[in-house]
Amino acid sequence: MKNKIKYFFLIPIFIALIIFSCEKKNFNTAGNDSIIEGKITILVDETLTPIIEDQVQVFENKYKAKITIVPQSEKEAILSLAQDKAKVIVLPRKLTPEENKIFKKKNIVPRATLFGTDAIAFVKSKTADTLISLTDVLDFMKGKQNGIKGLVFDNPNSSTVSYLNQMAGLKAIPEKGIFSFKTNDEVIEYVSKNDGMIGVIGMNWISQPSLKMQNTVKTISVLSVKNSKNEYIYPSQDNIASKKYPLARDLYIINCQGYEGLGMGFSSFITGEIGQRIILKSGLVPFRVPGRNIIIKNNSTKKSN
Repeated sequence: MKNKIKYFFLIPIFIALIIFSCEKKNFNTAGNDSIIEGKITILVDETLTPIIEDQVQVFENKYKAKITIVPQSEKEAILSLAQDKAKVIVLPRKLTPEENKIFKKKNIVPRATLFGTDAIAFVKSKTADTLISLTDVLDFMKGKQNGIKGLVFDNPNSSTVSYLNQMAGLKAIPEKGIFSFKTNDEVIEYVSKNDGMIGVIGMNWISQPSLKMQNTVKTISVLSVKNSKNEYIYPSQDNIASKKYPLARDLYIINCQGYEGLGMGFSSFITGEIGQRIILKSGLVPFRVPGRNIIIKNNSTKKSN
C-alpha cells in the first residue's frame, strides 16, 4: 500500500518527464536546469511567502534541485520578471494583457498555472470589534471618514494595495489614513500594539505564522467581512473555497522560461498530490482536493472449535 501511495504522488512529475522526453529537447541548450534538477530563482509575492517556502522545502528534499525564493511586492516582482532577473513568479493573479505583450515580443508565452486560493484578511488587536464592512473600507480609501482609524499595508506596491485599489476604482494608494511597512509580519506587529488600526495582509501569514510571530498572532483578531448580501463572513477555508468570503483570490505560478525546465517541474509538483496536500494543511484552498487513502483493517478473529 505504501509503495502504491508513493508512486501515485509521483504521477504529476512522471507526466512532466514524458512531455520533456517527447519534445527531445536537451535542457542544457536552454538553461542549467531540467524539470527535477538544477537551480532556479522564483519571485514570490510577499503575501504568499509561507506557503511557497513549504512547497520548496519538500520539493528540494525529493529532488536534486535548489530553488531560491525572493519575496517581493507585486509591482517589484512584475518589473523583475520583465527585466529577465527571473523567469518564474508566483502571484495572486494572472498577468494582464499589457504584461503579456512584453513576453510576446520575446517570443515567450507565459504559462499561468492555477494552484490554489487564498484571501486578503483584515486584522485588529484583540481588544477591538471583530466585524467590518467591505464597503466602509473602500469608502475610507476614497477619503470618506466613517470611523475607521487607519489601514495598514505591508508595502505600497503590494498586491493587497492593488487589489483594494481596483475594487475601490482608484489608480493610486490614498495618502490620508493609509500606512505601510515592508512585510506582513511588521503589519501584524504594529496592529497588535495599536488599537483601532486595521491591518491588511495575506491570510497565509495568519494560518502559517512563523515561529517568532506565533505569540504575536494570538494577540490579534481576524475580522469577519460584511459582503454584498449583508452577511459577515469569516475567511475560513470553507468560505474561501466557496468564494463566500468577498476577498478570496486565486493563486498562480507563472513560468516564462520558454523551455521545459525546473519551473515546469515545480509547477507540476505544486499542482500534484503532495503539493495540493501541503496547501490544504496550510489553511488555504487547493485548486483540487487531494485524494484520501483509506486503509481498512480486518480485526475479526476466527473462533476455535
